[in-house]
Amino acid sequence: MRNNVSDRIVQLLLVVVLFGGWQAGVSAQMIDPFFFPAPMAIAWQAWEWLSDPGFYQHVGITLAETGLGYVIGTTLGVAGGVWLGLSRRSARILDPFIKGFNAIPRVVLAPIFVLWLGLGLWSKVALAVTLVFFTTFFNAMQGVREVNPTVLANARILGAGPSDLLRHVYFPAAASWILSSLRTSVGFAVVGAIIGEYLGASAGLGYLIAQAEGNFNAVGVFAGIAILAVFVLIIDAFLDIAENRLIAWRPNAARESA
Repeated sequence: MRNNVSDRIVQLLLVVVLFGGWQAGVSAQMIDPFFFPAPMAIAWQAWEWLSDPGFYQHVGITLAETGLGYVIGTTLGVAGGVWLGLSRRSARILDPFIKGFNAIPRVVLAPIFVLWLGLGLWSKVALAVTLVFFTTFFNAMQGVREVNPTVLANARILGAGPSDLLRHVYFPAAASWILSSLRTSVGFAVVGAIIGEYLGASAGLGYLIAQAEGNFNAVGVFAGIAILAVFVLIIDAFLDIAENRLIAWRPNAARESA
């Protein structure tokens, strides 16, 4: 507990030093506010947006795109990873195709999705899915392959069938791998939605940032980035709670270090 309090104090001091020095540098005209606007100006712009009821329509659109891309990409990634983790032959056959598609820069796919699906919600969802899919896919596949053969043999001796093995052996063994990828995938889902909105949209946080950039409004750009960062941190906090509940058997890091 004492260590946690001291860590929070250090974090708070870092925030004060970083943003306080930034604000002081702008006030002393050592930092050009055109490129790096003052933190107070950014906070005021964010407050103006948050005080506007119409702003939450943009947030809702970005949240919908992020959520759909995250759920669809995670579902497909986990299903594909578990399947190829169990079927080594299928993995060998599909390996060059998976690696080839994974090597394609996702940003290049954004205009293609806009062409296929239009400027609406689903082109952004498709881009988010491609970013989330491979992160969860490779982790799920590796987690399934890391199952202890002795545990599998004992489960089969006790009469466990394929569905029992999947439920009671494979998924629990791969849970830590999958959940770690879920936390990483949140950022990718947000990136997919924002890039899609940035390239072509009529609403969303990415659209607001693109508008601010088009008007050379650095304050709006930084305010949008700050709101996105808080947005991801909130989602990450919920995932942290889910992870602690789903992996109750995981040893406490503090206890391990002790």
